[in-house]
Amino acid sequence: MQKIKAAVCHGFGTPLVVEDILIRSPERGEVEIKLAAVAICHSDISYAEGAWGGSLPAVYGHEAAGHITAVGDGVTGLTEGDSVIVTLIRACGSCGQCAGGAPTLCETPYDGDAGPIKTMEGGKLHQAMATGGFAEKVVVSQAQVVKIAPDIPMDAASLVACGVITGVGAVVNAAGLKAGQDVVVIGAGGVGLNAIQGARIAGARRIVAVDMSEEKLAMAKSFGATHGVLAQQNKPWQAAHQALGGKGAEAVIVTVGAIPAYDQAPRYLGMGGKVVMVGMPHSGDMSSYEPVVLAALGQGMVGSKMGDVVIQRDIPWMVDLYSQGRLKLDELISGRWSLDDINAAIADTKSGSARRNVILFEDAAQTT
Repeated sequence: MQKIKAAVCHGFGTPLVVEDILIRSPERGEVEIKLAAVAICHSDISYAEGAWGGSLPAVYGHEAAGHITAVGDGVTGLTEGDSVIVTLIRACGSCGQCAGGAPTLCETPYDGDAGPIKTMEGGKLHQAMATGGFAEKVVVSQAQVVKIAPDIPMDAASLVACGVITGVGAVVNAAGLKAGQDVVVIGAGGVGLNAIQGARIAGARRIVAVDMSEEKLAMAKSFGATHGVLAQQNKPWQAAHQALGGKGAEAVIVTVGAIPAYDQAPRYLGMGGKVVMVGMPHSGDMSSYEPVVLAALGQGMVGSKMGDVVIQRDIPWMVDLYSQGRLKLDELISGRWSLDDINAAIADTKSGSARRNVILFEDAAQTT
């Protein structure tokens, strides 16, 4: 086994500890990747705070990009040296959900306790979200990675692994937005900005961003929002209806885990509209709404996991849009940090002002 550095969570709600760990070689169907960049997602923070339980000690991190350094038996289409994006979507390809075109809902369980990493003493170390990306290297299933062109900056590429596919996919795949329809995006953080981009790319007529920060609403407009509404004003859905010309939206994308956002989301809908639930509240949090209204107006609510993407189908066209200048990635990066500074990067992310903070490793593409 190799020795690498990783940021390990030993206790929920405690700082991560950067220390040496062990990682085994890739087995059949797996690849080893030397990471160049890993972004910090709010899901990583929530897990590390114990919001959804889980096994400890653990290595979190799941928005990553890097270069393949070894391949296991049976791997096809990937070779050493390839630039890749690493996702948490460990799809088996053969269960009912995978066979039905929904790999994000793969029914085959993965035991992170039995993954490729161990403590230096050889003890259990949980590979969180089938990735464990807060580390110099990862070993993952070949199904989790997508090859990209070598000239794509690694810091920008890492964002695609979760925040971008989740936001863009929620609009394009889950909402099935059609050109000319209207969208409300609640939350203008990293995922929200990508939902706004997805709506712009899909040809939305008007895109209303809802957030508690004027600064974030201004940023939302630079990503394609046509209007901004402050969430803390009285009945903000009325302002959204006014922005849409006196009607509700065909799609409302909730990108934050705040219960008030979920309680209010159906109020932004128009006739036949759909709420797409993306943000992840803590376990046990409850929301309420009037089902009679949804029934009478033909409205609906649906969850969207990872943008309902098929990564080998969806990531290449998103990366291509970035190469054309039609999908903003560099502008999503708030700060670039070293692994040793990961706790400071997490604190900055929790402050609410950051879009995406990225941990860079030694061979990361340095962009400005």
